[in-house]
Amino acid sequence: MTADDSFGRLDDDDYPAYTMGRAAEMLGTTQSFLRAVGEARLITPLRSAGGHRRYSRYQLRIAARARELVDQGTPIEAACRIVILEDQLEEAQRINAEYRRTAEAAGPPVA
Repeated sequence: MTADDSFGRLDDDDYPAYTMGRAAEMLGTTQSFLRAVGEARLITPLRSAGGHRRYSRYQLRIAARARELVDQGTPIEAACRIVILEDQLEEAQRINAEYRRTAEAAGPPVA
């Protein structure tokens, strides 16, 4: 991979650009919190060649939402489940909107 390839990935939400230490710092939390959300299977960080956890911006947003819930007193397991359900709902709504657009573009059914 060249330097130009790496810079192109900086805009990619799924590119695992952040180390565990940097991710924890950005979220204002601890590395153990990130391990806990990983154990709860909320996020699964990629591993570097050396075995170090690497996080994407998308994963950091998910972890930040879980942290909000935990800060409000929700147990971490419940917070992770809530975030998973929120994510699934958002995806279902996106798919439904796509189906509606497709149906509207096709026009009314012929009787």
